[in-house]
Amino acid sequence: MTTIDHVLSTGAVRSVYQPIVDLRSGAVVAYEALARGPRGGDLERPDALFAAARAADRLADLDEACRAAAFRGAVRHGLFAPQALFVNVEPEVLDSAPLDDLLAIAQAAPGDLRVVLEITERALAARPAELLRTVARVRELGWRVALDDVGADPLSLAFMPLLQPDVVKLDLRLVQRRPGPAVAQIMNAVNAYAEATGALVLAEGIEDEKHLVMARALGARLGQGWLFGRPADGPAPALEAAEIALPATVPGDEAASSSPFALLPAGTELRRAPKSLLIEVSKQLEREAMRLGDTCVVASTFQEARHFTPATAVRYRDLVDRTGFVCALGEGLGDQPVPGLRGADLDPRDPVRGEWDVVVLSPHFSAALLARDLGDTGPDARRVFEYALTYRRDTVVAAARSFLSRVAPRAAAPVAAAVAERPAVPAPAPAPAPAAVGATTGEALLQQALAATTSGVTISDMTRPDQPLVYVNQAFERLSGFRAEEVLGRNCRFLQGEDTDRAAVAAVRDAIAEGREHRALLLNHRGPQREPWWNEVLLSPVRDASGRVVQYIGVQDDVTDRVLAQRALEQEQHRTRTYLEQLEDLAHHDPLTGLPNRRRVEERAEAALWDARLSGSAVALLFCDLDAFKAVNDELGHAAGDELLVAVARRLRSVVRRGDLVARLGGDEFLVVLPGLDPAGAAAHAERVAAELVRAAAEPLLVAGRRLSPAVTVGVAVGPADGEGFGRLLHRADQRMYAAKPAARRVEAGG
Repeated sequence: MTTIDHVLSTGAVRSVYQPIVDLRSGAVVAYEALARGPRGGDLERPDALFAAARAADRLADLDEACRAAAFRGAVRHGLFAPQALFVNVEPEVLDSAPLDDLLAIAQAAPGDLRVVLEITERALAARPAELLRTVARVRELGWRVALDDVGADPLSLAFMPLLQPDVVKLDLRLVQRRPGPAVAQIMNAVNAYAEATGALVLAEGIEDEKHLVMARALGARLGQGWLFGRPADGPAPALEAAEIALPATVPGDEAASSSPFALLPAGTELRRAPKSLLIEVSKQLEREAMRLGDTCVVASTFQEARHFTPATAVRYRDLVDRTGFVCALGEGLGDQPVPGLRGADLDPRDPVRGEWDVVVLSPHFSAALLARDLGDTGPDARRVFEYALTYRRDTVVAAARSFLSRVAPRAAAPVAAAVAERPAVPAPAPAPAPAAVGATTGEALLQQALAATTSGVTISDMTRPDQPLVYVNQAFERLSGFRAEEVLGRNCRFLQGEDTDRAAVAAVRDAIAEGREHRALLLNHRGPQREPWWNEVLLSPVRDASGRVVQYIGVQDDVTDRVLAQRALEQEQHRTRTYLEQLEDLAHHDPLTGLPNRRRVEERAEAALWDARLSGSAVALLFCDLDAFKAVNDELGHAAGDELLVAVARRLRSVVRRGDLVARLGGDEFLVVLPGLDPAGAAAHAERVAAELVRAAAEPLLVAGRRLSPAVTVGVAVGPADGEGFGRLLHRADQRMYAAKPAARRVEAGG
């Protein structure tokens, strides 16, 4: 079995080169150097190679060897200008990468090596200050910068304007999967950045013509993938070579040596305000950041730790949950004021110590409150600051870079040691063996059980910043879609997504804060493809001898089938209820006019009459008959008759009060019920309504191309004066309607 030490000591690391083409011309404009181990060995694949280096704490050595192999191979194969060479740097070694040594190799080459250094989004949140320093060093060397895997994590969109990459590499899933809202969001942000800066957009994973069409649609100028050529030991001789059109070089950035307030442009209008106003403006910017979501960066300074109050901590916990990256600086504040919040302990001499600043930056929004303390010694809320509220993107970006250049790096995750130091739980290795050397029989059995169970098991270290995972079993690797080395050291919130129920997440967070057991059902996302799955998780605290919670054990099961079956059942029940309600509605309403039918109006009228007997009020029934309706049917057809009935029904409803009822009894007969009338004036009121019904119905209208003025005859009965039951009152109103109907009344017709 080959060891990483042997690979490094023998110089067995090598590079293969994959072509990058101009999508308009098809010419090769660059090659990406990809690391490989010894041919045919168990460390040939890059994932195995880098996993072994991490396990042996030799990642920096491997990273250096990979870039040296890339440069030497490029020189050997003549990969010089006008083409470019893309090489990678690992996030964990950003601040110590020996780039100067590589520059010497490039300068000694017989041709001009045009280098583009690729930085993955994994570096963004972990080591922002080191990332900015590395980018500055790369610029000083005359090299260019590419941001890799954009779109795999929304955070890459938030950091894109801060890194100012020359090339934006779209994650392969953007061209290989069906477009959706997330793809549109990435496309908008990347194209806006490219338009503003001239950066090139490069689409990875182009394997067929469909992928090529999608890449072009996304705005990519460059492409990479098997459609153009697989990684090989040297250049692709069959493809034409051309020059890569990189944008103009980015000017040097002085933000790291300045405070955010000092970056305000000359001539900026400054105002003065008490701190109480600045706090409210800060809260408004925080609310805006939460609206922007996980593509947003938030950076703040609080001067001193005492200004970061418990109420502030609650707000910033919400910001951590709902935005991409949040940092807060202050003297004595520490590198993680609350879980997930990145920080830094400001030196009292740092100019930022004398400021109150809040910066919010996302792909399509930028704002910054930049304030300078004037040294007032009165009550804290009344202390006066000099400030500016700016939306200038270049100023906001510079201020954000100033903040991030001060953020402390996130601590690495010494996994095995972290678990072993906690006596409350036996310390399984990341990939449990059947029996660990030197382990007790109980520990060996425990490791075998954890490896064999179909439930995902995780252990989180609650004593360390951001409560990282320090153990996962094989079942969790299958559930999450990631290998252990990809998740250890990360908070398990990486499983969540925009569609994860925030209330469920908040309940988990509250339970952990209180140190109690909790069971939750969460919508999680599996693997790089972000496939949704439902996770039923039981979280159990582990305490040390003093009672302090030092770890949380999570037992997780994929219950997607159960949840989907339950939801399907609920949907079917909803459809059944809806169908029954529709049937009920049809049973009580006239399908043509939508009015209640005779059955429904009788029920409602009887209820109104019963209420009238109890309250001493009166109810009027108005029997309405549409005159000469048969003539309309005979002359214009039944469709025209239906159209006339609908129009008359609409006009009758327009006359009555909200609590009155209009119904269709059948044919050309309608009934209006007026409940809750004063008995003394009920008859007169009913006659006035009847007259209004006749007038409203008679308004001219076009039916089947004919101008008609419908005539309605109305008969009125009032209870209890004309009777107490619905049937008696309806009969009396019907009689009066016929008595009032002229023998020869017709619907007037004109041209």
